[in-house]
Parts: sequence; C-alpha cells; structure tokens
Amino acid sequence: MGMPTGFKEFERVAETYEKSNTRILHYHEFVPHLSDAQSKVQSARCMDCGIPFCNNGCPVNNIIPDWNDLVYRGQWREAIDVLHSTNNFPEFTSRICPAPCEAACTLNIEQNPVGIKSIERAIIDKAGENGWVTPQPASHQTGKKIAVVGSGPAGLAAAQQLARAGHAVTVFEKSDRIGGLLRYGIPDFKLDKRLIDWRMAQMGVEGVRFVTSTMVTNAVLPREIASDAKWVVTTEQLRKEFDVVILSGGSETPRDLPIPGRDLPGVHFALEFLIPQNKEVAGAPKNPINVHGKHVLVIGGGDTGSDCVGTSNRHGAASITQIELMPRPPEQEDGPLTWPYWPLKMRTSSSHEEGAARDWSIGTKEFISKNGRLHAVKAVHLEWKNGRMSEVAGSEFEIRADYVFLAMGFTQPARGVLDAFGVTPDGRGNAKASTEGDQAYVTNVKGVFAAGDMRRGQSLVVWAIREGRQCARAVDAYLMGASVLPR
Repeated sequence: MGMPTGFKEFERVAETYEKSNTRILHYHEFVPHLSDAQSKVQSARCMDCGIPFCNNGCPVNNIIPDWNDLVYRGQWREAIDVLHSTNNFPEFTSRICPAPCEAACTLNIEQNPVGIKSIERAIIDKAGENGWVTPQPASHQTGKKIAVVGSGPAGLAAAQQLARAGHAVTVFEKSDRIGGLLRYGIPDFKLDKRLIDWRMAQMGVEGVRFVTSTMVTNAVLPREIASDAKWVVTTEQLRKEFDVVILSGGSETPRDLPIPGRDLPGVHFALEFLIPQNKEVAGAPKNPINVHGKHVLVIGGGDTGSDCVGTSNRHGAASITQIELMPRPPEQEDGPLTWPYWPLKMRTSSSHEEGAARDWSIGTKEFISKNGRLHAVKAVHLEWKNGRMSEVAGSEFEIRADYVFLAMGFTQPARGVLDAFGVTPDGRGNAKASTEGDQAYVTNVKGVFAAGDMRRGQSLVVWAIREGRQCARAVDAYLMGASVLPR
C-alpha cells in the first residue's frame, strides 16, 4: 500500500452535502466529489490487511486496494482502467450503491471504514472530466445478433460487453428513454440522467443499437405503470431475427396492500409518483400527482420509500411520515459479530435528513375517506417476538394523509414477458436460471438467457451489473464456443 500506516494517521474523509434548506429547492445532484487532496488522504487509509474482504463484499468484485493505491500515488488514469476492468458503470454505483464493500472493509470492525464509494466517485468523475472514458469498438465483427430486452443496468452491462466482443447488439426498452429504473425510478437528485446519456453515446459508437417505446409481447399492447410503448415486437420476431435473446427487465410488480379503502383517490404505488416526476424534470408535462401543501404517508422503509420522501420534500408537502412494518433496527451494528457481512442497523438517508417523521413496527389497517377521497390511515402498533408479529391490543391510531405511497418492494418481473417466451419461472416468479457452469443464465428456452432482477428478483444496481457481465460471457461462449470476456 502507498501508506501502510495511513489508517492510524488519518480519519475517514466524508463527502460534503449541500444544505437541506437549499437542495430541496431543486432536483440536481448535491454531493460534490472529493478533491484530489481529499482522495489521497482517504485512499491512504486503505490498509495492507492481507485478505481484502472489500473485494468479496463488492458484488462486481472491484479490485479496491489496487485503485486505492493508484489514487494515493496520483495515477488516476491507471485507476480508472482498473475500476473499469470489473465495473462498466462506476458513475452509477458510486452514487446509488449502498456500499457493501465498506461494510466488509477491515476498518469497519470499528465502524470507521475506508470511504471506498467516495474514492470510486472521484475516479470516474475525474476520468469523465479528462476525457478518459472513450468507446472501445470491437476489432472485428462476429456476425452474431443479440437482442437485449430491458435497458436497466443488467441489460446495458450485457450489451456493452457483447458489443465489445464483436456481436451486433440491439437493446429494446418499453419506456421512451433508455435506462430502466436508473432513468425513471431513481430521482435526479440522486443520479443525474446526463450520466446515462453519456454512457449511451459511448455504447452507440461501440455498435449498440437502442430501440425505445417498444414492448416485447405476443398480446395486445398493455398499459403499465412504467410503459411508454407505442410499438410491439413479438417473441417470434425476435427469435427469428436474433441468435440470442437476453431478458434483463426489472422486477416491476409492486407489493400491494389490499385493505379497505385501497381504491381511494390518493393511494398510489411509489412509481406512479416517481416516474412522472423524473419525466417532468426531463422536460415532460407536470407530474399529475402534486403533494404541495398535502400530508404524505409513505409505507415502506427502503430506498424507494426514501425517494418518495425526498421528492415530497421538493414538492413542499405539509408533512411527511414514513412507516415500516419491521421493528426499528439498532443504531449501530455489533461489528465483531456481523463483520464482514452487510449489517442490520439504522440507516438515515439524505432525504430523511431533509425532513420526515419515521416510525417502525406499524401495521396499516384501513385507508379512511372523507368526501370520497383519502383523508387518513388507520394503523396499529405491532409487537415482534421470535420473528413473529402481533398487534398490540388497544393501540390503534390514525395518521393524517392526503396521499399514500406504497413502497413495500417488488415481488417479480412482469409475467407477460416470461410467458410470451415460454420461460419457466422459479418459486418466486422470476426467470429460472442458474449462475454457474455450462448452463449459466440459460433459461429452459433455447437461445433465451436471463439476468439481473428478471432472474434474481429485486436487488441492487451493482448486482444487476454483475449479472449482466456474467450473462454476456455466457452468451459469448454459447455463440462462439469459448469467451475471453471477464466474469
């Protein structure tokens, strides 16, 4: 390592945030990347720990100690090459990944890990500013054609890898722009959409073709939450025109809450609020859901719920409450007990810091109407014992709410795509396919592969990139008999 004693001499360097009272007035990113000097100090803290658990904590197995050392020595150009060797899109992961690598860092035993995520962001931002991220077109073409259905991180990673191997790749997306939930699920203040356009430009030169507003289905054009489809391509057309089809759509079926009053105006799935907001920021007509001056209740404590909180703050909601079925996690994990695994602990996002009341162990009983519209929610306190929950007798109460956003996760991909291809689902409704051996990412249908949320269920962007890369290698080997693409 560049400085073996750095972890003793330097404290963790945190990225700075724009103040809450000004950042809620816009939808721009508000976290500047570390300076060169800050990055050097941060990377100096990476210790020569013998076994770099951070590598395995990272789903794409980023070679973290190596690029930390290069940043410490000021070798930024080499650092981006090492980073790109395992991760196609560090500009995404360095902004929205929860950083399981930091949880696995040896220094996290004392809850003071290296700021790996912030160093990664500094590397990719510096590479972008200096023009070091350039297209890598294949030196020869194989004549093989591949269709990628879904343009989220799994589909984009697979498409880029396969194009660089010389295959002709076409990406089909049912929304009007490329990116999947990167584009229309994650708010702009967390991920600037120019970064997606930047990568698309690179991939376009590398030979990837993008087809938007197009649904892959054998049925009548469906109307879905996240669909802008104007055209239909049938599975028969795809299988006739392409040598391989990769199914890489997202896990889009939201978990519902079928209790009395569910159909009241004002009760929405989270994406019914978030997607139109992203489109408005991109220049489309205004979001039909406006919570300015309204009382908002978010049900669900994950990232999607946090995004609803941040967006509601920018609308100027009168109040925002977020509730969670599970009990409140501990403020800090027991490091020696949980390290190097991802710990259960209290997590507060930047959106929560902007303003929101939060509560745990809360069950939702009924949506209450007034004059035909949502007015409040009847809830109850829960008690958890031995992993089982029960209602606390006599604890029912009401939460004032003009709008409720259901952000309780997603259960499976849209079944229409799997059914159209005849792909066998697993027990959870995802495409059934393994990740190892000769049949990695292969479905039961010849020439049809599956990766990302379509195969593993709702997960992280970094897991989607990993699966996209691994699937690309499997497809390349299937078409050519062998592959030099990395896993």
